[in-house]
Amino acid sequence: MKTLKKLIKNETVFFIACILAAVSCFIVTPSKEYIKYVDFRTLGLLFSLMLVVQGLMSCGLFDRLVGRLLHRIRNTRQLARMLICLCFFSSMLITNDVALITFVPFTVILLGYADSSVYGIYLIVLETIAANLGSMFTPIGNPQNLYLYSLSNMDIAEFLSLMFPYTLVSLLLLIIATLFIKPKKLMPPSTGVSNNTLRFGHLFIYMILFVVCIATVLSLIDFKLMLVIVFVAVCVVDIKLLRRVDYILLLTFVAFFIFIGNLKNITFISDFLGSLVEGRECIVAIAASQVVSNVPAAMLLSGFTANYTGLIVGSNLGGLGTIIASMASLISFKFYAKTKESSTGKYMLYFSVLNIIFLGVLLIVHYIL
Repeated sequence: MKTLKKLIKNETVFFIACILAAVSCFIVTPSKEYIKYVDFRTLGLLFSLMLVVQGLMSCGLFDRLVGRLLHRIRNTRQLARMLICLCFFSSMLITNDVALITFVPFTVILLGYADSSVYGIYLIVLETIAANLGSMFTPIGNPQNLYLYSLSNMDIAEFLSLMFPYTLVSLLLLIIATLFIKPKKLMPPSTGVSNNTLRFGHLFIYMILFVVCIATVLSLIDFKLMLVIVFVAVCVVDIKLLRRVDYILLLTFVAFFIFIGNLKNITFISDFLGSLVEGRECIVAIAASQVVSNVPAAMLLSGFTANYTGLIVGSNLGGLGTIIASMASLISFKFYAKTKESSTGKYMLYFSVLNIIFLGVLLIVHYIL
């Protein structure tokens, strides 16, 4: 029971998705049509990207990168900008949650929380915002982008041009935010990270696999072929990576596919949601994200509108706001909560204020555009 309670607590969205899917099955009788609900291309891409990113992490690539950069910093402001930019730009390729899992622990180690608790909270919150906003620029930055990009049949240039203004403004806001951190002198860190072994052979293989995934996103390679190539290569190089895949996320997608598919077959609900979303895609997506987080919000609303550009912008901006608006935000919070003398109340205050400011500015940008 303790294990079950812990699983429910850690994977709340998954259990909610399962309950919704199960309830909808009582209304719409299960049949072969259920198979058509599932977007296997999105699932295949997610699975493959998770494997490849875990492979890149296992090679020591990110440890070596951070270690080298850390030895170039001279003060706390430079440290903040470096960590924020790492989260911002890396999330475009390795997703927002992986970026936070990779770089927030370095922040916890480097900032002595006993002496710099305020800056520690401020920086971790900014890193979280950076990862959530940087990931919105590319189709592979986060799960909802990958799903909506596949659904919309947009080409890569259209997607990048759509999100570029928001991404640029976000980066400028983040740089401005670092001006509030005093440039206190730092000694070169002695973490020894840069001395970690980098396995070049494995790194080369995973880089090739990453290119294969990108080619599939661009519709240059069939997703079934990509899936076979990635799966076989990983099994040969390091089969243990299969344990690191977030299967709960994949199953969450399946549950939502079933729930959304069934909702579309319930006439009065489909008509109501369609009228609610039509012409308000961005705002409705932002509002829904605050309650159920942006991935399920994007999946749910995508079944009731063809305006995918509005949903893409709304679900990405919707990652700002509450702590559950983007599930990646919980990763940073959990890391901070485990630190010495942590103050969760102060963290939530900083998190809420900064998220509201960023969301407000980006909404202004949206209405200007």
